[in-house]
Amino acid sequence: MAEHPGPLSGIRVLEIGGMGPTPFAGMTLADMGAEVVRVERPGGLGVFPGKPEQDILNRGKRSIGLDLKSRDAVDAVLTMVERADILIEGGRPGVAERLGIGPNDCHARNPALVYGRMTGWGQDGPLATSAGHDIGYIAITGALHAIGDAGGPPQIPLNLVGDFGGGSTYLVMGVLAALLESRVTGRGRVVDAAIVDGTAHLLAGTHALMNTGTWSDTRGVNMLDGGAPYYGVYKTRDGRHMAVGAIEPKFYALLLDGLGVTGLDPGAQNDRSTWAATASVIASAFMTRTQREWTAVFGGTDACVSPVLSMLEALDHPHIRGRGSVVRDNGLVQPMPAPRFSGIEPAVTAGPPAVGQHTEDVLLQWGVDPEPLLESGAAFQG
Repeated sequence: MAEHPGPLSGIRVLEIGGMGPTPFAGMTLADMGAEVVRVERPGGLGVFPGKPEQDILNRGKRSIGLDLKSRDAVDAVLTMVERADILIEGGRPGVAERLGIGPNDCHARNPALVYGRMTGWGQDGPLATSAGHDIGYIAITGALHAIGDAGGPPQIPLNLVGDFGGGSTYLVMGVLAALLESRVTGRGRVVDAAIVDGTAHLLAGTHALMNTGTWSDTRGVNMLDGGAPYYGVYKTRDGRHMAVGAIEPKFYALLLDGLGVTGLDPGAQNDRSTWAATASVIASAFMTRTQREWTAVFGGTDACVSPVLSMLEALDHPHIRGRGSVVRDNGLVQPMPAPRFSGIEPAVTAGPPAVGQHTEDVLLQWGVDPEPLLESGAAFQG
């Protein structure tokens, strides 16, 4: 297989098939140029509602089909481990060990391997072996409590904060940091990436403000959670919305000027006793025009005012279109690789594979004879 362009070109990653944050981490590594091979069980996971070829979390990867209930399939994985730099898996604690592909099994074959473990609760702790999903992980960290309107219930931020922010992102950072060390020492590490840990870590800035007494542990009453009138979302005459982030005084002055509001004292911007009344005035002003009209008013200014667009509308925003941040590629709407690297044109290198699409070719390339495995059913070709 030709190497992907990117700083991780030449790095080999084994991804044990899982859901959500683990495949997103694998996709990110593939976007950066790594060769990522996803090990799929017979029939796949059966949780994606569309065709495997539509699951962009698997773009840029190759897929092999192995029944890890078979000892021969497990031996094949361990043989591949000998040639891998990184392995990532997202099973509950102990599952990989019971399959025979846990860290000790893998390090016996390749001491330099970086072994990345993606879980919600972590490898230890009272909830380590419990079932869970994004909403529960961010609930116990305080993140979910902090999101929403004052006096209203917490609002669910999709699964961006937990699964992908506190989970995948930290798994990628962890395995790459451990890979740097492994290249120096020849010894790999086990990376315990827990969504609860990553989400708690993301709250560092909020904790810092709370430590100063300038942030209340009550949602919807603070500067960055919708409590401040200069940092929030306002409805327009046509029922759409505008996002306002005019934190700095000079930007706040531009906001008031653009709205045509003259009765507010810009110097009282951070006087919390005025926030409710100020928000009411700003809300009334936004209701006098449509989203399109306000976008024209504030476009090109530093008032920090933006239209709230749907995910499909974002495709046509001049900046998103200009940078190509989100595109239609291979018939699929998808984000382009991020971050970007000098000298490399961002591109989606390959679409998502079918389950087991590359079994025979990958096994051969990674030093495993596929024929006995295919004949016994321990492996399958998609």
